[in-house]
Amino acid sequence: MRTHLGWTTLVLSAALAVASPASAQQQTVNFMIGGFVPRGADSRVTGDVLVEDLTFLVFHVNEFKSVTAGGEWLFPIGRFVEGGASVSVTSHSVPTVYTCCVDNSGNEIEQELHLRRIPIDLTLRVLPLSASSPVQVYFGGGLSVMPWRYSESGDFIDFNNNSTVFHETFVGSGTATGGVALAGVRVQGRTAAAGFEVKYHKVTGTFDSNDDEFAGPKIDLGGWTYQGTIGLRF
Repeated sequence: MRTHLGWTTLVLSAALAVASPASAQQQTVNFMIGGFVPRGADSRVTGDVLVEDLTFLVFHVNEFKSVTAGGEWLFPIGRFVEGGASVSVTSHSVPTVYTCCVDNSGNEIEQELHLRRIPIDLTLRVLPLSASSPVQVYFGGGLSVMPWRYSESGDFIDFNNNSTVFHETFVGSGTATGGVALAGVRVQGRTAAAGFEVKYHKVTGTFDSNDDEFAGPKIDLGGWTYQGTIGLRF
């Protein structure tokens, strides 16, 4: 993580140092809202807890689609490049039951899986039409630092103890680092801007060695984000 942050800081510092013409250009504070689509079961990282859970729980990975919302600061680095720093959040719960078993009364044994992600993205963007163009297409990428929390709560079967059903909540959390790529289009005036953006995160979280109650040692936090943006320029 320190290596990723060090390189990102160096790149941004160097870009700012040579960007004296950008001082007359405007900065933007963006507000974003949209949807997050996780990576599918067939493309997730090896050892992913959700893929492993599919062997004995009934749900679909795409049920973790969720609303995303956040904010972003954009600053010019010359006429054709800008830097950005953003934070957003996704949080969603998915109900599940065991595939194999019911309780002594014939009722489903139910659980709830919950995933929260907070992507903090540091990015550089290329603006082929220049920062002064009223219509802008852009693309770029950078570093994503992502605090996350995953939990499984409900009734579970202890197959090592006569298949006893017990109630429990298991929680894993951490901060993972990875990459983010993005592309978008926006229309801007002197004081406001609006647009649409697509982001792709490739980030993997790892459970603590003490979290051996989970079916897999990792959680794939990557996927696609589709969002609209509204910006205030100053």
